[in-house]
Amino acid sequence: MLSNTPGSPTLHSTAAMAVELTGITKRFGAFVANDGIDLAVRRGEIHAIIGENGAGKTTLMNILFGLLQPDEGSIRLNGEEIVIADPSVAIKAGLGMVHQHFKLVPSLSVADNVFLGMEIRRHGLIDHAAQVARTRELSKRFGLQVDPTERVGLLSVGIEQRIEILKVLVRGARTIILDEPTAVLTPQESRELFQTLRSFVAEGMTVIFISHHLEEVMDVSDTVTVLRNGRKVATRPTAELSKDELVRMMVGREVSFDRRPRASLHGDVVLEVKDLWARDDRLLPALRDASFTVRSGEVVGIAGVAGNGQTELAEVLSGLRPASHGVAWLKGQNLTALSPATIREAGLAHVPGDRMVRGVDRNASISANILMGRQHRAPWSRGGVLNWSAIGKNAETLIKDFDIRARGSGDAVKRLSGGNIQKVVLAREFTNGADFLLIDQPTRGVDIGAQEAIHDEIMRQRAAGRAILLISVQLDELAALADRILVMFNGRIMGEVAGDDADEERIGMMMAGVAAPEFATETAR
Repeated sequence: MLSNTPGSPTLHSTAAMAVELTGITKRFGAFVANDGIDLAVRRGEIHAIIGENGAGKTTLMNILFGLLQPDEGSIRLNGEEIVIADPSVAIKAGLGMVHQHFKLVPSLSVADNVFLGMEIRRHGLIDHAAQVARTRELSKRFGLQVDPTERVGLLSVGIEQRIEILKVLVRGARTIILDEPTAVLTPQESRELFQTLRSFVAEGMTVIFISHHLEEVMDVSDTVTVLRNGRKVATRPTAELSKDELVRMMVGREVSFDRRPRASLHGDVVLEVKDLWARDDRLLPALRDASFTVRSGEVVGIAGVAGNGQTELAEVLSGLRPASHGVAWLKGQNLTALSPATIREAGLAHVPGDRMVRGVDRNASISANILMGRQHRAPWSRGGVLNWSAIGKNAETLIKDFDIRARGSGDAVKRLSGGNIQKVVLAREFTNGADFLLIDQPTRGVDIGAQEAIHDEIMRQRAAGRAILLISVQLDELAALADRILVMFNGRIMGEVAGDDADEERIGMMMAGVAAPEFATETAR
């Protein structure tokens, strides 16, 4: 790995640069997404690009990969100027990009996805055995641990990301761009990804990654570039920076993630779950004998490694999955017998864990997405006719209140960054007037400043008497917000920890399947 030492010759040698962007400017109408950005990335380093949602990170990388064309500026790869007209030019030049939202075919095998569009053929037919062998070889070489014969639709999100990385590798990439690579990963999967990135660098490859998680930036990167409002603030060796300095450069102010102060507001039981069971998509038990309550003015957190029943719990409560046994009452009404629409009318608002699948219609406008679920109510509609003037005004207000970085309420959601898409979902659900908020991964893919704002909004909802069930893989997030934390393993609630006494080691033991002794006989309050 090349030295980070300031003044090292490698920092200034054009020949040592894998990527050089000079004066990159990109406009979308009057909006300037990138404003004269210079970026130099050395060969054999891990270079992080950070900034708030809408800072221009993804736009800059899309320009580098040929998905967008700059209005001004130039690109050099390995010291030679190049015009990257489209991704095929980028791929031939040794660039590869793993996007935040994966592009896989669920019905095909891992190997078939890896070689999709560049199949190995023998006598005119696809040589599946050769594709499996090559996929297995690359997987073993870089520690990606995938079964080339598995059908993608049966795999976890973490495995899907490994497949996307294999797609890039098999096309010969020497510089790999990753956009929010850990946004959908568990902490363990993130650590495994970092090991893979280091193995790339050990073989002389270059990694550029966009991230909102400063801990991982500090842990894995050699160099950090900070963007704010479309401009570069600084490029510095990671070893010279503290987390607080990075935050200040990103948002221009101090940000606090300490435990939020709270008054004791716990009121009547709003949600009661009793002996709840559910099966996964393979009809195997995924949620087992869950029992707990959530009261008004209370935040109950759900901790656990992804895939331990949290998704099934959220889907049963929101009506998206049937319970196989047990019951859940919302203000005395049995949710397990109701449709999703009826459950929403009964007083549930839902922020889903996968915003692109169940949170938004990516092709619809911000206004239309915020309208969803309330299109039959006044003042949004009267006599079955939508009042688009009221809808637009409401959307513009929420865009401002939730700091959604967009040109206006008519923008298609697909044009927004992942963090801004999340804000659209939160704006809709947090203003729905529901008594019970089911919030799954509220800050996934959201920048530092927006995380603080979302946490503040969750506490405002608590102060207003909402009952909140908060599912998160971020233990520090649960420690900051939850009154009580329930820990899940293999579909069961293994124990409960008071938010004031949240201990990462103790919670980690329960996440690994070791039950808390005091929780052995009682799982609900």
